[in-house]
Order: sequence, then C-alpha cells, then structure tokens
Amino acid sequence: PLGSFISNHVSCQVGIMLGGLLASAGLILSSFATSLEHLYLSLGVLTGLGFALCYSPAIAMVGKYFNKRKALAYGIAMSGSGIGTFILAPVVQLLIEQFSWRGALLILGGFVLNLCVCGALMRPIAVHKDHRTPEQEYVLEAQKQDLKQLSICSPLIKAWSHKCLCRCSWQEYNFLLMPDFLVLAVSVLFMAYGCSPLFVYLVPYALSVGVSHQQAAFLMSILGVVDIIGNITFGWLTDRRCLKKYRHICYLFAVGMDGLCCLFLPVLQSFPLLVPFSFTFGYFDGAYVTLIPVVTADVVGTASLSSGLGVVYFLHAVPYLVSPPIAGWLVDTTGSYTASFLLCGFSMIFSSALLCLARLAKKLKRTHLRPLTRATDAKQQIWTNGAIAYSVAGELDQKDVEFLVTEVKTYSNR
Repeated sequence: PLGSFISNHVSCQVGIMLGGLLASAGLILSSFATSLEHLYLSLGVLTGLGFALCYSPAIAMVGKYFNKRKALAYGIAMSGSGIGTFILAPVVQLLIEQFSWRGALLILGGFVLNLCVCGALMRPIAVHKDHRTPEQEYVLEAQKQDLKQLSICSPLIKAWSHKCLCRCSWQEYNFLLMPDFLVLAVSVLFMAYGCSPLFVYLVPYALSVGVSHQQAAFLMSILGVVDIIGNITFGWLTDRRCLKKYRHICYLFAVGMDGLCCLFLPVLQSFPLLVPFSFTFGYFDGAYVTLIPVVTADVVGTASLSSGLGVVYFLHAVPYLVSPPIAGWLVDTTGSYTASFLLCGFSMIFSSALLCLARLAKKLKRTHLRPLTRATDAKQQIWTNGAIAYSVAGELDQKDVEFLVTEVKTYSNR
C-alpha cells in the first residue's frame, strides 16, 4: 500500500527509484553486518521495504499500458521474477564461493541499484476514467453519502486536513466499499494461505518419503521453470477471443486446480508420482499469479489499479507469512504432512468456491432485476397532441392518470 500511495501522489518513477535506493542500501549495509539484529534491520526491513515500493507501481504500469493483451503482458512481466530467481540462485552461490557472503551482498547491492534505471524508464501516461453504468453511479453516490454520515474525523482534523486527506483517500480507496472487492479480498486471504506452505515443505516431504536430496531439489527446479511457462502461456491463452470474457473463471479454475493438487499430494509418495505434481502445481500457480492483476483491474477499474494492487498484495502477504509456521506446527503435532497439505488444499478450493458463488449470486440478481426493469419501462406512457408531448414515467396512481387525461382532452377541445 505504501508503494501505491507514493506512486499515486508523486509518480511511479519516483516510487520505483526510491525503492531501488532503499533495497540497494539495505544489501550494502548488510555486507557490513556483525550481528543477526543488524541483518534484521538492513536485509529484512530496509531491503524488504525497497522491494515492496517497487513491486506494486511496476505491476500497475503494465495494466495502464495494455488493454487488448493485458493478461499476456502481465504474464511476461511477472515471469521476470521467476527467471531472475532461477538464474540468480546459482550465480549467488558462485559469488559466495568466490567473494564470501559479504562480497556477494555488496555485489548484489550494486546489481539491485539498476532498479533506479528501470524506474527512470517508466513513462507515465494519462488514464481515462472507466465508464460506469447509471446503476453503478447510483451505488457510488449512495456509498459517498454513507461515508459522509459515518465520518469519524475529529473537528481538529476537519479544520486543517479533512479536505486534502479524506478526499484523496476516498478517491484512491473508494473500491474498499465495493462488495465485489470485499469478496475478492477474503478469497485472496484463503488462496495465499493455501499456496505458501507447499514451497516450504515440498522438499522435506519428498525426503520423508524416501526421495534423494538431488531428486527433491529437482522437483523444486521443475516447479520453478513450469511456473514461468504458466505465467506466459496462460496469459496468452486468456487473451484469446474465446477466453477473454471468461478470465475470471480461468482464475477460479487455476486456483481450484492448485487446491486439488494439494489434496492429492499426501498420496504421492515416490519421485515418479511427484514429478507430475510439480508440473501441474507449478503451471497453475503461474497461471493464477498472472491473472491476479487482471481480476483486480476488472473489479476496481484501471484508474484505481495501483491502490487496488497495493491492498491485494498486502492481503496476500499476511497469510503468506503466517501459514508456514502453522503448517510446521501441524507437522510436529501429527507427525506427518497430511494435515498441513489437506488444509492448504481446502483453503484454496474454498477461495475459488467463494468467488464462484459470489459470481453466481450477482448473475441471479441481474436475472431477477431484468423483469422489474421491463415492467417499469412498460409503465412509461406518452400522450401527444400536435407539437406538445407529455411523458409520464414511474409509479402513478389511478387518480393522477385520470386527472392528466382530463387536462389533455380539455387542451385538445380548445
């Protein structure tokens, strides 16, 4: 959210360049660390904050530039994270062997400084506001009135900062009151809880069922490479004309498939069975990661995409942090990985089912409102007499109709 706030109030360029400076400074300071607490602050807080400032604005810029092939653009952009991890893992190990861990961190600090160059190359463009239907405008106006009535700003705040702060906050985060975004937020929480432990415990689980160390590491390599392939190919597929209207459903399908993979994982207890799992889980993990910005843009609109992604990725990070310790506690308590993987699978399936039910409820509501709209349109009657026309719409009782007809007849006789 902080990265989105800076990019909205200043620019995406400033946000990414500031993040690059902080991340590089954290890595360079870490090379001089003499205690673990020092690394907590430099490598943990400073570098982590710098990467966070870069991530949301960079992803939001992709959504502002692309419309027709948005999913493919997101897939290519986000595959860079997987490619960088895949390539830099052996490179960093080589740097540690040649220059020690201090020298490796110093070199990485200079390498990460290139984020400032990337930020400088981000050319901002003007984004037109999304066109909303009259029904959506009515809902937004009603929400604005409710927000004004429920305002908890103190008189002191109203005196000097209400105009600038509350207005900016409302314009940037008005999507927080939308039911569609609330459902998406809850879904993201369960989805993130389900996907995180598998990356931590796949190798230990493989070792526990008798797979060798090399084969267990190879499973993670397969998962990482196929994840990159899923980023690009699924983005390309969902940009096809036949699937473009159903990208929301494709996202649900990808999350649900990853949940099913987690449910079947306790049964897979040999290397030949775990290889197809790594292929399937890795592909659909890359698939739904690509579609997260697309689904968010469909809900909040392009103009609020940066703020929306900031909130979504914040919600994604919270269970991503909490779920591995919970899964580890379940492993220690039960003595096996079954409970942890089943909980992950059901969590992701619930995430997919929640969005699916919300979509069905919205569709049924539209179907129910359609006959009422037609009935209202049928009640609109027009009386004409020469160049004069009387248009009566809405609910009119019988007395009003008779009075109007009498007036029209009187005018005609004259």
